[in-house]
Amino acid sequence: CGCGRPTARPVLGRVVAGEDARPHSWPWQVSLQAPSSGRWRHVCGGTLLSPDWVLTAAHCINDRSSYSVELGKHSLEASEAGAVARGAAAVVTHEDYNVLNDIALVKLSSPVTASDTITPACLPAGGVVLPHGAPCYVTGWGRLSTDGPPADILQQALLPVVGHDICSQADWWSVLATEKMVCAGGDGVTAGCNGDSGGPLNCQNADGSWDVHGVVSFGSGQGCNILQKPTVFTQVSSYIDWINSVMTNY
Repeated sequence: CGCGRPTARPVLGRVVAGEDARPHSWPWQVSLQAPSSGRWRHVCGGTLLSPDWVLTAAHCINDRSSYSVELGKHSLEASEAGAVARGAAAVVTHEDYNVLNDIALVKLSSPVTASDTITPACLPAGGVVLPHGAPCYVTGWGRLSTDGPPADILQQALLPVVGHDICSQADWWSVLATEKMVCAGGDGVTAGCNGDSGGPLNCQNADGSWDVHGVVSFGSGQGCNILQKPTVFTQVSSYIDWINSVMTNY
């Protein structure tokens, strides 16, 4: 379908603490921005699914705010040739969102054209559960360390998936980790940090294309890299019917 295949292939390092991504190698990564002090500021990540729909987390959305979606970005601060901005024509949060069902879709004010810097991710098949240890990557402009500044350059980190049977153990996330979530990381070295909320957990298929398997939902309030507290993602494969129905009906 032309999804999930970057022109610039990501350099799949083993750096778990996060590293600068190769420019435009995650071309479905977007920056969801809201107005603050007279300018647009990055509030959350998101994932382009189609020419006019972006996936993000429901906890990123404030009903009173307006939003801009920046696509094709590598450096948030720089003015970049391949980047475009779109307004939000509609914002749809999951009707049963509380801590659970932390998923939302943003319809762009007008469609974007696929390019070397802007390409949608693929969606996994409904019901797919990643195996323990699957080598996925979290991407975003999140903080580089607890209480550190947000990153200007898009970051990537290898976050191996933690099976649900482990993640839901009492000394891990216990009952907070449901079967509609996917956990990744938690080795005490790496984790998606504040500011990566809403962004993708990227996992490569055997054919080389990339699926968005997770939406960053929550981590540990104690900090970024807490042992046995992996980053918790909304499991996209549990919401394929919801995603398709929203994208069809708006």
